[in-house]
Amino acid sequence: MLPVTPRGQKTRQKLLRAAEAIFGEKGYERASIADITRKSGVALGTFYVYFPDKQSIFVEVVDELGERLRRLIAESVTGLTHRIDVEREGLRAFFEFAREHPNLYRVVRQAEFVDEACYRRYYDRFAKGYVKGLTQAMDAGQIRSMDPEALAYCLMGIGDFLGMRWIIWEEDPGLERVLDTAMALIQHGLDPRPAPRAGKSPTKAEASSAKRGARTSRNTLRSTT
Repeated sequence: MLPVTPRGQKTRQKLLRAAEAIFGEKGYERASIADITRKSGVALGTFYVYFPDKQSIFVEVVDELGERLRRLIAESVTGLTHRIDVEREGLRAFFEFAREHPNLYRVVRQAEFVDEACYRRYYDRFAKGYVKGLTQAMDAGQIRSMDPEALAYCLMGIGDFLGMRWIIWEEDPGLERVLDTAMALIQHGLDPRPAPRAGKSPTKAEASSAKRGARTSRNTLRSTT
């Protein structure tokens, strides 16, 4: 049960912030409830008023990190009308969140082994909102029509690995350069217009595909005459 008093809510948040740090620094197996209460400045017995055990607070940390991140991204793209702009600002918001919460990656990665349902829920909730936005952009003709769920996970994967490489592993990444590169890739792939090939000869694969298509058309024509 969530606390109803401001004091109780504050205490619960202190425990969650401390748990995020402890799980990130020590890992789930080595972390203890005593570590969490000591870091939060909360009495050991008080912990059990809010959480029954270590796993329950770990799951809450993962769920809350996901909720805060999704809310931050939603706020960062408010007012934007084109999907390409949404992608760029959403990616920037994710980078900023990861920088402010360096234990994000470690905690979420551990969830796969501590509570698989929690781990999948973290990504499923992101994907659900992503699919909705991408589908709307496809309907508006802003991006090419394709499988929105597969596309959502492709884009989530780009952000996830860029954040790990240029936020977690490197302190001063020159984020605009990284964003420019990521968006050049994303925009080219999402552009609803075919990529121009003026002045270029078809590749062997394209020529072969065209020949197969022509043969199929001829065979279909013969079978209907």
